[in-house]
Amino acid sequence: APNPTCTVSKSCGFNMTYGGSTITASLTQDTLTLANDAIPGYTFGCINKATGTSLPAQGLMGLGRGPLSLISQTQNLYKSTFSYCLPNSKSSSFSGTLRLGPKFQPVRIKTTPLLKNPRRSSLYYVNMVGIRVGNKIVDIPPSALAFNPATGAGTIFDSGTVYTRLVEPAYVAVRNEFRRRVKNANATSLGGFDTCYSGSVVFPSVTFMFAGMNVTLPPDNLLIHSSSGSTSCLAMAAAPNNVNSVLNVIASMQQQNHRVLIDLPNSRLGISRETCT
Repeated sequence: APNPTCTVSKSCGFNMTYGGSTITASLTQDTLTLANDAIPGYTFGCINKATGTSLPAQGLMGLGRGPLSLISQTQNLYKSTFSYCLPNSKSSSFSGTLRLGPKFQPVRIKTTPLLKNPRRSSLYYVNMVGIRVGNKIVDIPPSALAFNPATGAGTIFDSGTVYTRLVEPAYVAVRNEFRRRVKNANATSLGGFDTCYSGSVVFPSVTFMFAGMNVTLPPDNLLIHSSSGSTSCLAMAAAPNNVNSVLNVIASMQQQNHRVLIDLPNSRLGISRETCT
């Protein structure tokens, strides 16, 4: 818990920020029951007050590599292995799946090694070696994709970020090649997206290239549409100018309708197409 205030006679309180939300909470323990599995002495935060819009009313389930995450606290039971499948944001039922433990995980799945970064030890780092737009590997400065334990730079998978963000040199290179391949149409901006088109347009594919596997995004993972449906935007942006400016983040929209496997004992992340709704 960040900055806890604990005494023998009082509860352990802490404050933290998540996205645009600020949370005041108390650390507590109870038995957590998942299906038929009981986990006694499970430590979690009990929210007393939350401000902002980034935190859902139900709270958050931590699936990272930190010591208080669900995965870390249940490692004897679930062997630090899980997978999830996020539904499409337009799904009517919006019910994805979470599988805990090595049983019933996909066998035929493309994988890439997980990397450890002591600077940001709770995150799932992988080695992204390039990005292809159409059939062209985009010319990206190697430093924009480089894994650097000293600075926290590199590429992560994060289901808590909505749209993929690339460090600025990588994003500019990908965006410019994407625009170049959209024929007879001019890009406009809409909201936080700077590569949008109206009407009937043929879009190029985008492929993330990792060590040992490639992931080509279907249109539903690549484009976001205006409420009227008349405008489509490349659903990516440059990394914000803050502590995350050195991070490439493969986000939840780009993960939708994919099975994402985290296998910590074998230090690998896997991904395969799956209809999640």
